[in-house]
This record gives sequence, structure tokens and C-alpha cells, in this order.
Amino acid sequence: MNDLNIKGITRELEDAIGGLKRTDGLAETGVVTRVSDGVVWVYGLRQAGFSEVIEIETDGDVPARAFVLNLFEDELGAVLLDKETGVRAGAKVKLTGESLQVPVGPELIGRVVDPLGRPLDGLGPIKAKTTGLIERMAPGVMERKSVHEPLATGIIAIDTMVPIGRGQRELIIGDRQTGKTAIAIDTMINQKRQNTGVINVYVAIGQKLSKVAALVERLKAEGVMEQTIVVATSPADPAALLYLAPYAGTAMGEYFRDNSQHALMIYDDLSKHAVAYRQMSLLLRRPSGREAYPGDVFYLHSRLLERSAKLSDKLGAGSLTALPIIETQAGDVSAFIPTNVISITDGQIFLETNLFYQGIRPAISVGLSVSRVGGAAQLKSTKSVAGSLRIELAQFRELAAFSQFASDLDDDTKQRIARGGLLTEILKQKQYAPLSVAEQVIMLQAAGKGAFDGLASTHIEAAVRELLAKVVKSHPELVESLNAGTKPSDDQIEKIVQAASAVAKSFGTKE
Repeated sequence: MNDLNIKGITRELEDAIGGLKRTDGLAETGVVTRVSDGVVWVYGLRQAGFSEVIEIETDGDVPARAFVLNLFEDELGAVLLDKETGVRAGAKVKLTGESLQVPVGPELIGRVVDPLGRPLDGLGPIKAKTTGLIERMAPGVMERKSVHEPLATGIIAIDTMVPIGRGQRELIIGDRQTGKTAIAIDTMINQKRQNTGVINVYVAIGQKLSKVAALVERLKAEGVMEQTIVVATSPADPAALLYLAPYAGTAMGEYFRDNSQHALMIYDDLSKHAVAYRQMSLLLRRPSGREAYPGDVFYLHSRLLERSAKLSDKLGAGSLTALPIIETQAGDVSAFIPTNVISITDGQIFLETNLFYQGIRPAISVGLSVSRVGGAAQLKSTKSVAGSLRIELAQFRELAAFSQFASDLDDDTKQRIARGGLLTEILKQKQYAPLSVAEQVIMLQAAGKGAFDGLASTHIEAAVRELLAKVVKSHPELVESLNAGTKPSDDQIEKIVQAASAVAKSFGTKE
């Protein structure tokens, strides 16, 4: 039956198909000709649409569901949403007239679901009142507004050098095990700690369920699950679910965007998503191209990420921010999928393996990381300390590499290297410890004004901790002003520098 020639199908089968007209105007009923590896080939159904759901008779009482991806003149290819058990060649197939939809709404907050909205957390059924289309057009230019509101990550290196705004798409890219997911988790935690009201939607694509379970437990411990939806798929799931996962998560996030709220999408990761799509495409006998990916793999991610936007005031001014994650091989950002996603997004945060193993975490590369929104999505208080930071760090990295081969350095070079080393220590940050805007500004003002210049690197972390505690206790109005985004006055900067100098004096200078 696998080698059945469609053109040579018997007249009896054609008559049978032709006679199975539906009464609801949705056309015809088809017949399964072959099934393999989660893909169903169906003869008939000439009025089927792309991504339409079809129902297939099975050995049991419940029909199997699939969605259409290949459309030919007499035949179509569809991908099963569940395992192919019970689906046989010769089974009748009918159109439903529906595109794929998923439950959306506030009922999903705090839950772990699969890409079809089915609960995975054992907390009972989800009684969502509305559904959203998995595939949907992105907002047009006139429906959007420029990105101008900051989405604080709580990570000092990101908020100062590569700021992210609500409605932006910022790629997190790097090799395996370099802290990509850690950045996303800290950003989610910061939304809770800073009480921003942003709803998090974390999409795990082909991740180990043990890893997802550990993540969910951590989010519960931090109180973040109260404003989070987790869409989970494992490597054991059919490729169709891995393919649908980011689109389903986006539909859930769009509900909040369209209701004048703000949502943060995290796709972990789109490399596995592309692999799942490649698997489906090859099984559907689509021509393979570079690295065996189909020709429309760029469109796969562009139509997904274009749905993230800051809506105009007329449409409620809601936003959907995307943090897609891409895994590279040996730091190769010029590979096919990384270059595709880089060209779609509004900037990237590149994590360097060498920095990670040197203990500089988050291991953000100053030279390769960029935000194309830039200072437009930055508070004035943060902007006041961020100006020269990137340049000083980039110069430090260059000079540090050069100084390895130079025996005699002038005083200016030595000072730049020392300042760069200090800033590198300041930008180190432990996981699950996002910082407020005021804390970031106080730390960088102290470092930028030279208050910590004489400190040994081993004392910097403790000195910063003591400085923050001292300023919060002595100058609460200053902390409140900085958190509100007000640019610090000369008097406020002087207070920070005096407090930092006193702290540095108590630690002594390096030998």
C-alpha cells in the first residue's frame, strides 16, 4: 500500500470518494493512501486550505487530527498532531473547516501546557473562555508604535549596553551551556520583583522535561509562576508539536498584547524548532536546500517574530516582546539559522564561551552584542551611566589582549586596563539576582567616578554589596528617584561617590 500509485487508483475508489460529499458546503471527503513517520498522505479534499485541520477515522472511537502542509492537485500531505497509532491506509478523512487554534486567556497563567493547550501539570482541566489562531498575520506598520518603553532584565550588562524595549525582538545567541536560558529566567524573575505586570510566556522546544520541571519549581519558589505560562515539548514529542510550540505560545501572548497588557515571549530554542521543521519538510518530500533545510525556513521564523510588536495607542498600546534563543556551534554566528534569525531581530546578545569559562558571567560579548532600539528604550537614569561603558570595555578587551605581548606599558594604558578590569568585575552578576535600576546606576556611578579604583578585585563584590546597603539606608529618596528614571543630579552623584569612597576606604587598597 505504501507504493500505491495515485494516478492508477481504481475507479471504485474514485467513485467512493466522489460520492462522499459533505452537506455543510465544506467540499469532500478523502481517503488516506499512506502513513509514515507522523505524515499522512490523503487523496481527495481538493478544497482543503493550508494549515487546515482534518479528522481521520481510526480503529478507536476518537478520530485522529492532523493539519495540512502540502497541497497538490489530487493529493495533500498532512502532519499528525498525535501519534499515528490507529491511522491506517484506506481510512476516511474529512475537513473540519477550522484552522489550528489554542486556548488563550488569563486562565492559562500559572499553568504548564502542551502546544495544543492541554495541561501537563496535573492541576486539572483549563477552562479557557477564548481561543486564538496559532497562525496569524502580524500587525501592520500603521498598527504599531515605535519601541520606547524599557523592558528591564535586571542584568546590568544588558540594561546598560544592549537595552531591550517592550515590543522589541532581541536574540540571545551562543554555544551550548553558556547561560542563554539563565538570562531569560532572570528577565522573567525581574518582571515579578519590579512589579511591572508583564506576563511571561516561556516556550520549551524539545527540552528535557526534567529541565522544564526544575525551571517551573524555581519560578514557583521566586513567585514568578503567578504571572507565567509555560508551553513545554520534549524530544519524545512528535515533530508537529515542536513545530507548533512557538506559534501556540505566541497566540497566548498575543491575547495580553491585544488587551492593552504586556507580555514577554521566550523561545528556548529556535534551533530545535528549525530542526523539527526540517524533519517534517523532508518527510513531506519538499526539496531540501542549504544544510537540508527547506527554502522557506527563513519565513518560518520571520512570520513568528514579526508578531511581536508595540501596538499603537488606538489599539490599546499593548506589547509583545520576544527573546528568541539560538544555539551556535563553536561560536559560528555565520551558520544558516543564526544568520537568518539575526537578520529578523532587532539586535542580539552574544554569549562568548571563553568569557563564560573565565568566570565572567553573564558572558556577554561587548563587540558582538547590539540593540538596534538602543537608548530609545532606556531610562534617563540608566542612560546617564551607560554612555561610555561600552567603549571603555571594548578598549579594555583590546588593550588586555595587546598587553600580553608588551613588556612596558605607559601610565594611560595601565589606567585603562585597570578601569576595564574593575568594570568587568562590576558587571559580573550571579544568577537569580536581578538588580533594580537604582542599584545599577549606583554601582556604575561609583565605578565611573573612580571611587573603587584602588580596590582589589577580590573585594569588589563585597564592597558593592555594602555600598548598595548604605545608600538604600541613608538616601532612600535618591533610590526612589533613580528607580523612577530621573537623571541623577550633581548633588546625588556626589552622595554616591562619597558613600563609595568611604566603603572603599574600609576595605583598603590592593598591594
